[in-house]
Amino acid sequence: MTSEITLSTAERLEAIEAIKWTFSERLRCMDAKEWHIYPTLHTDDMVSETWGGLPEDKQPDTDGEANHVVGPEALTAAIRGLLDGKFPVTTVHQAHTPQIVLTSDTTATGIWAMEDMLWWTNGDHEEHLHGYGHYHERYRKVGDKWLISYRTLVRIRVDQTPGFFDMIGKL
Repeated sequence: MTSEITLSTAERLEAIEAIKWTFSERLRCMDAKEWHIYPTLHTDDMVSETWGGLPEDKQPDTDGEANHVVGPEALTAAIRGLLDGKFPVTTVHQAHTPQIVLTSDTTATGIWAMEDMLWWTNGDHEEHLHGYGHYHERYRKVGDKWLISYRTLVRIRVDQTPGFFDMIGKL
């Protein structure tokens, strides 16, 4: 794979818009719990390291490495287990001000400011989490579609109720 970019200006802009579309579709599918679509937005070798905000004993892992999930099906299962498990969690994810850089004709990186809000009912009261930070991602064009190949989440601030993580088992 060469790092030389041969795309025209119009093709570069089209690629960036396609990446934005994939990213925003991922957030919408997560909030709408469209688990049949979610894995199709990621490469087969996708790596997610977005679980660092969970207590370590509840973080998903791959081969014993916490906060590390490999593959779109494993990723979807982990997120589904968190948001759509025994205690369904209502979510709203928003992302803003993308900084997308094409690194070749078929690869790119992106940083997105993010905000997420999550709620679930714990007996007679509501638990919630409100987080702020940045997604750092890598993208790869597979066929004619831009897909997410890597993601990490760097949180700047999290406001949550003390019992927010009570409902989560090991993912």
